[in-house]
Amino acid sequence: METSDLTPRQYYEQIKANPARARFGFGRKPALVNIDLQKAYTAVGEFKTAYETHPKQIDFVNELADLARSKGLPVIWTHVAYMESGEDAGVWGTRTDTPDSLQNIKIGSRRAEFDDRLQIDYSRDVIYNKLMPSVFHETPLQSLLVWHRVDTVILTGGSTSGCVRATCVDSLAHGYRTIIPEECVADKHEIPHFANLCDMLLKYADVVPVTEVIDHLAEYVPANE
Repeated sequence: METSDLTPRQYYEQIKANPARARFGFGRKPALVNIDLQKAYTAVGEFKTAYETHPKQIDFVNELADLARSKGLPVIWTHVAYMESGEDAGVWGTRTDTPDSLQNIKIGSRRAEFDDRLQIDYSRDVIYNKLMPSVFHETPLQSLLVWHRVDTVILTGGSTSGCVRATCVDSLAHGYRTIIPEECVADKHEIPHFANLCDMLLKYADVVPVTEVIDHLAEYVPANE
């Protein structure tokens, strides 16, 4: 079958089976960054923008977070929420003005709330309200990672083609090995989802089964710092 005849999923599976690049691999110390797992995107059937993903995505994210905490590793959660005026969304918030549009995810609203299934430890996990696609943009994330001497960033959440990809590219640009457990990211449709998984795998990150990330964290031994 010609490459042009493949679906995005088939093309991704083909590239994954025969990678054209060596892996970056896990480094000395990872951090877990969970992107925008909030009701605006995860409440399937309630909001038009809900992601389509692996049915156990939230379970896997919770497992990764629990493992990371048990090893003393940073666990970061982000969500998007804007002022009542929406002006802090900038030009990104000017494209549409419908009830489910970006600038209408208001601070304190139900759409801005984290998914109820998430097991967030509010006593030690880090939470950022981000305004733009990349978690690195105008948040303290870089300073946090430097403080913890992190060299590897594990990304979960959504959307694969938007905030995950933007954070992935910035992660590489900031010098971090970037790992994406494929069952833990999601998008509105499989076309942008698999197209961007493929692109990140080819260029910016290691896209791997979540079991590989679970195994790595389970076996991780904190170094003396």
